[in-house]
Amino acid sequence: MENFEFTEFADMIMKKMEEEYKSLEQMNVMILGKTGTGKSTLINNMFNERLVETGTGKPVTQEIRQIKKQGFPLTIYDTPGLELKGENALDSLLDGVTEKIMEGVNSGEIGKAIHCIWYCVSTPSHRFEQSEIDFLRKLSGRTSEYDVPVIIVLTQSYSKKDAKELSNVIEKEALPVVKVIPVLAEDYAIDDEYTVKAYGLDTLAEMMYNVIPEALQKTFIAIQKASFKLKKDKASTIIAQSAVSAAATGAVPIPMSDAPILISIQATMIARIALTFGIPMQSGSILTVISGLLGTTGATVLGKTIVANLLKLIPGAGSIAGGAISGATAAALTAALGESFVTVISLVYSGELSLSDLSSEKGKTMLKEILKDRLKIKRDKNGQQLAPNATT
Repeated sequence: MENFEFTEFADMIMKKMEEEYKSLEQMNVMILGKTGTGKSTLINNMFNERLVETGTGKPVTQEIRQIKKQGFPLTIYDTPGLELKGENALDSLLDGVTEKIMEGVNSGEIGKAIHCIWYCVSTPSHRFEQSEIDFLRKLSGRTSEYDVPVIIVLTQSYSKKDAKELSNVIEKEALPVVKVIPVLAEDYAIDDEYTVKAYGLDTLAEMMYNVIPEALQKTFIAIQKASFKLKKDKASTIIAQSAVSAAATGAVPIPMSDAPILISIQATMIARIALTFGIPMQSGSILTVISGLLGTTGATVLGKTIVANLLKLIPGAGSIAGGAISGATAAALTAALGESFVTVISLVYSGELSLSDLSSEKGKTMLKEILKDRLKIKRDKNGQQLAPNATT
C-alpha cells in the first residue's frame, strides 16, 4: 500500500467520474413565453453550458424546437418567436406542448419526460395579458394528470419594485403554478457608474430542485450553476455517506493490505463531489487540487506513512497498532479529505484562488494546511464533526 502511486488514485477518480456522469438521467425543461423575454440569457446563465450558442435547434413540432448539446444531460424545449395572439395560435401551441408532455409520459422513460416548465414574462413590459392567463389555465387543464410543475419567471427584472408589482398582479390570478420568481439573469449596466447586479437565479434553481422528480435532482445539481448552496449541501451529503462507508469498512481494524477498499471509497467520493460542482472530466482541476492536498509522491491519505504522520492530529485516534486502521480513523480521514476538497473548490469558485495559484509552491503549502486543519477537527465514529467541547 505504501507504493500506491498518486497516478493510480488519479486514474481511479477519472474512471469513477466517468461512471458517475453516465449515471445521470437526462433532464428536460420546457420554456414558454413571448418574443424578447430574454429566454436565451436565462438558459445560458442557469446552466454550465451555453446551450443557445452551441446547441443545435432541432424542430419537434411546428412551434417547438429542441436545444441540446452532445454529452450534456439537458434538453431545452423552446417556443421561439411565437406570439400568443388569436385562438388558432393559442390552440396550436397548446396542442404541441400537450403532445410533447404526453409523449414523454407514455414512453415510460424518465429521461424523455418534461420535468419542469418555465413560463417567461418580461418585467419591463409591465403586462400579463388575458391571453397568457387563459393559456396557462388551459395548459393546466390538459396536463394536470401528468403533474409537470410550472414556474412563472419574471425575466429582465432590472427594477425590483416593478418586479414586485407585476408579481402581485400575477399572483392575484391564483394560477395553477408553483411560484412567480423575479430574475435578472446577468448584471445590467445602467451607465458607467451604476450596474444592477444579477439576482434571482439561485431562487429559481432551488425551487426547481424542490419540484422536479427525485431521480433528476442529482443531474440538476450537477448541470446548474446558479445556486452554489445546492452544490455545497449535496457535497456535504456525499462526504457524510462516504465517511460512514469508510467507518463500516473499518469496523474491525483494517490491515493496511486491505486499504485499497477505502481508497476506492475516497476516489468515488472525490468523483461525486467533482461532478456535483460541474467540473469537466477532462479538466486538470481535480488532480491539481488532490495532488496539492496529498502530494504526488508516496501513498494517499490512507497510506501507512501519511496516516502515521497525521494520526496525532486527530483527537483520540491513537496510533496504528500492527499496521491496522480503525473504522473511526478511516472515517475521519475520508471526511477530512472530502471537506478539504470542497473548501478548495469553494475558494476557486469565489475567486479567492485561481488554479495557477494551486500549482505554485505557496499554493501547495496552503492546500496541505487546509487538510491538516480538517484533520484536527473532533469527530464521532462515523466521521461527523462534533461540537468543540464534545467527547467521543
